[in-house]
Parts: sequence; structure tokens; C-alpha cells
Amino acid sequence: MTWRDVEWLSAAADDPAVCRETWANDPRAPYVVPTGRFFDVVTVEQRVGMEALDQLTRRRVPLGPAVLDHRARRVGFFLAPRGRADFARHLALEDGTAPAYRYLSHGSVVVVPGPAPRSGDRQEWLTAPSRRPPADPLAPVALAAVLVAAAELLTHVDRYGENTPPTSAFALAGLKGAMTHAR
Repeated sequence: MTWRDVEWLSAAADDPAVCRETWANDPRAPYVVPTGRFFDVVTVEQRVGMEALDQLTRRRVPLGPAVLDHRARRVGFFLAPRGRADFARHLALEDGTAPAYRYLSHGSVVVVPGPAPRSGDRQEWLTAPSRRPPADPLAPVALAAVLVAAAELLTHVDRYGENTPPTSAFALAGLKGAMTHAR
């Protein structure tokens, strides 16, 4: 993160000077920042969030910051503030089942990693702030669509093999058949 990014993120804190001082003393230190004024945050279960982030990144969809809380096993996506109703509407329009999510806005807080977290820290930037998240009207649309798709994909992956024999059963049957014909 650049100093400008630290300035933007710390400006969201209740006391920006204390936040910047905390990070100047320990750039790894997590900090509690209120949501709803500079940004909102959508959090989802880690597997869904990581799959969604991968899909958004591969498709080069512009994305705001994203954070991972290893202990809570949740991924948070930063969006422009005051977008709860818009996000929920787009999520409802998607085919498939929406994943469980938490929408953090006015009156909520999020714990963010410091500007220089290390591997193994509880909080980690997946996509560090590089600027204020733009008020892009398509960001909630893209995030909603990809979260539903990621949840559906993981549901299918988790159910793989329930109604179909595993591939090893096909291989074993083929091997037995080959041995019968060889006699």
C-alpha cells in the first residue's frame, strides 16, 4: 500500500490520526474501521469469496479492496457506500441460490489489516486498497452475479460423486472387462 492508500483508509477511522499513528508504530496492526461512510463491505464464507475473487480477477473486472479474515474464514469485498438495497436487488435477480452474506454499512465496523501484514496474520489484504473504491454502478452487479455463480459452482463440486460412481469405479469396471475379453 502506498502512503496515499493509507491516508484514504485511515480517513475512514473514527480518529484518523490515531489510526495512522498505530500503523506508523506497527504496520502489521489490524484496525477497526466503521463502514458506511467511505465504503460498505460485503462478507461471505471464505470458499465462496476466494472463488468469486478468482473469477473477478480472471475477467479483469475492476474491483475495490478485498480482505480475508483467516480465523473467521470470511472474505470481505469493499463497495461504494449506501449500496445495500442495490446489491440485494441484483443478488435477487440472479439465477441460482445466493450465498449467505453479511452487508456491513452504517452502524457496522470491519477489522482491516495494517498496510504491511505478514503471511500468517489473522487479517490479510487479498486486494489492497489502491484508491477509494469508485462509485461504479456495475460493481455490485458484477459482485452479485459472481457470488451466486461461485456458490453454485461450489455446491456442484461438493455434490460431485453423490449420484454418479467415482471415476475409479469406471476404471475398475473397464479393467475387469478387459481381463474377461483377454481370456
